Amino acid sequence: MIWHLVALVFAGLGAASIGFLLRSLSGKKLPGWIVPAFAGLGMLGYQIYYEYSWAEHKQSQLPAGSAVVEYEVEQQILRPWTYLMPMTVGFSVVDTGNIQSAEQDGQRIKQFILYRFEKEYVDRLTHQTYLLNCDSAEMVSVSENNPRLRQLERSDELYRVVCR
Repeated sequence: MIWHLVALVFAGLGAASIGFLLRSLSGKKLPGWIVPAFAGLGMLGYQIYYEYSWAEHKQSQLPAGSAVVEYEVEQQILRPWTYLMPMTVGFSVVDTGNIQSAEQDGQRIKQFILYRFEKEYVDRLTHQTYLLNCDSAEMVSVSENNPRLRQLERSDELYRVVCR
């Protein structure tokens, strides 16, 4: 988090330097507020870049054999640019190398761990073990006290990755 703050400050300083250079080259004909305006735009630009590249950066750190099965995007009123291009705020990953297979009563059952990454003030990672019946496309959590049965569509990316 500290490196993000350092990068934000340097983006502001770099953009302010460009504003100062433009003001100097114009013979101080440009108004004085252009320097802090450039600093603010530089910091805002870096923040927007960071928010939109977060998911791609996190996915680049995943081990080989990880498959992203779901993205969560949202629009936020305090970030009006997200109405033009929604921002990824979370995604779910399956480690395909650790999927366990079993057969019971003629049904193909797969056990896997679903990892959930969420972008918050501090990035959050949660994981949960699930069982998926590949024949009926029903999924249930193993670790919850009160497990709920969830019906998946066969076109769902999670179903396709786990039951291939």
